[in-house]
Amino acid sequence: MGVAQKVRRTLVEDPRSLGAGFRSRRWALVQELFPDLSSMDVVDLGGTVEAWERAPVRPARVTVLNLTEPGISRSDDIVPVLGDACDAGAALAAATGRTRFDLVFSNSVLEHLGGHANRARFAETVHALAPLHWVQTPYRYFPIEPHWLFPGMQFLPITARARVAERWPLSHSRSPDRERATSSALWTELISVTELRHYFPGSEVVHERFLGLTKSIIAVRR
Repeated sequence: MGVAQKVRRTLVEDPRSLGAGFRSRRWALVQELFPDLSSMDVVDLGGTVEAWERAPVRPARVTVLNLTEPGISRSDDIVPVLGDACDAGAALAAATGRTRFDLVFSNSVLEHLGGHANRARFAETVHALAPLHWVQTPYRYFPIEPHWLFPGMQFLPITARARVAERWPLSHSRSPDRERATSSALWTELISVTELRHYFPGSEVVHERFLGLTKSIIAVRR
């Protein structure tokens, strides 16, 4: 393992890392905000089976919808579905015959949907699927871009962002060439509190903080 990989593991991937601590506190917050989670029927838009298998909290049933790799479930209470989160109703109806749930859950997906129009479609889907929701996304104005761990990357021109995606050693997975680096950068758009409130009017906006700075924002209806 190279130096960069060791640094990234120390920061976000090791069980004792800062990232692991953030994830643990996030799950505690989910349980605090939704104390009846263990009895709920949940749909996770953009998640994975593996994430729920590792989670310290578990709904009565969770349907995991992912565009490419929802995963393989070894449990009857975790149901994987292949489908587009912006048009989840059709995929869920075809795969499970169900389009209503107690809670929509989504973690770090809103920033990868490909622009305002798709984020608006996603929000409409969230409102249609359940009366309650948790939609988390990294905050645009936190100084470190969380996917590449590069300071201020979200404010750079696309050419510079693509160069970072291709070359920056702390990336989760570096893009093998400029074309795919550009695509990866274009598909990652961090948003502000104003935008989140626009997509989820009437929802509470919860701030996750690090050293007093907002690290991510969550639209919550409970």
